[in-house]
Amino acid sequence: MRLGADAAEDVVAETFLAAFRQRDRYDLSRPNARPWLYGIATNLMGRHVRAEVRQLRVLERMGTDPVMEPFTERSDERLSAGASSRALASALAALPRGHRDALLLVAWGDLSYAEAAQALGVRVGTVRSRINRARQKLRRHLGATESVIYVSEEPVHE
Repeated sequence: MRLGADAAEDVVAETFLAAFRQRDRYDLSRPNARPWLYGIATNLMGRHVRAEVRQLRVLERMGTDPVMEPFTERSDERLSAGASSRALASALAALPRGHRDALLLVAWGDLSYAEAAQALGVRVGTVRSRINRARQKLRRHLGATESVIYVSEEPVHE
């Protein structure tokens, strides 16, 4: 989770409230409202960015995720997940916001590059560039191979 359960629920509620308030501005020629909703959500998450980065830094220092800790049951899973979570949290926190948003919209939000571009209000080429740079930075930060940090070149949604 990018924000934690409570903040994520707040952002979802705020997203639909904002979408309802802005419904007259929605372009009805667009067949899918999902990118528009993700765009609203991404903008609302901007308010939470500093808290998000602080949380990632705490995870990096402490090695435990306060959101996920209650759900981790076995100590061997905790050790393995803790080590990789800490490294990933640190790497994600180090990314510029635009790179992190593009990467997470495609990887976790399962948006296509075009949908992510629409959600972020940028061109598709910008999303491609940001994801490419984010992958490179994550690889360097994590010392990982291409197969470890994989975001498909273009998810297909039909």
